[in-house]
Amino acid sequence: MTDELPMAVPAQGLPPRARIHEVGARDGLQNEKNVVPTEVKAEFIHRLAHAGLTTIEATSFVHPEWVPQLADAEALFPLLADLPAEVALPVLVPNGRGLDRALALGARRVAVFASATESFAKANLNRTVDESLAMFAPVVARAREERMWVRGYLSMCFGDPWEGPVPIHQVVAVAKALRDLGCDELSLGDTIGVATPGHVQALLAELNEEGVETSALAVHFHDTYGQALANTLAALQHGVTTVDASAGGLGGCPFARSATGNLATEDLVWMLDGLGVETGVDLGRLTATSVWLAGELGRPSPSRTVRALSGRTASDTARSATAQSPKE
Repeated sequence: MTDELPMAVPAQGLPPRARIHEVGARDGLQNEKNVVPTEVKAEFIHRLAHAGLTTIEATSFVHPEWVPQLADAEALFPLLADLPAEVALPVLVPNGRGLDRALALGARRVAVFASATESFAKANLNRTVDESLAMFAPVVARAREERMWVRGYLSMCFGDPWEGPVPIHQVVAVAKALRDLGCDELSLGDTIGVATPGHVQALLAELNEEGVETSALAVHFHDTYGQALANTLAALQHGVTTVDASAGGLGGCPFARSATGNLATEDLVWMLDGLGVETGVDLGRLTATSVWLAGELGRPSPSRTVRALSGRTASDTARSATAQSPKE
């Protein structure tokens, strides 16, 4: 029966459970050409939670001029108040003003967004790497004073569209600086999708050697060269248990035009289900959510799993209807 696939065949050396940090509602929708209505965003997040995702990055408190697609953060966040307490809703805050806005709405988890390279720091934040870290220092300190959980995103960990390959020691230095600021978790971003499994494991190993524990690390892969799942498996083999993904493969990066979509959450769940790694996510419900959102956006999902499963559902429905129709 196709609904019993994938068959779970556990592999040695993998964690029994992984936490998916769903970024579709923020990282995915921020890259859409058209602004998605607030009510659709709220429904999207509710459907993701209903599918079993327990960490859903809800929005960003970046100035609307920079990311107009998420200018409705104040209107959106209250619409999520009815979600179960176990559903975490991190939000991106770029500075002290963004943190003020998040606190005013009762957010308890925030993220800051740094770069491993000078070129991207300039393009994304209009600051040098050191200047951006100095800007984040009081933000993280205050968030910790407010007993908030803080994530540090680190972009361009494997390659930069302007600078090319990024030395591992350079990434490690910025990662350590973010950790020293007080970030509870670091998300290592392959912003333009150029990482390969050996590179992933080498970076993780050097981070460990420099005192950054694996339990504090997450990975965030883009699928530009079709390597996102392979890179995720390499990270899992190293012991990483938090993986960023975007429902339907939505996203990219508005400040790095070479960045393609994020790793699709459905593709990730299919692989993890097959490996026997628990996620708590219902793949059927998740796929239905991405199919629904694709309809709202007016284009098909780029996720291979969404296309395969939604096509199968349509075919099964057609066959059932044919079988039940009266014969001539």
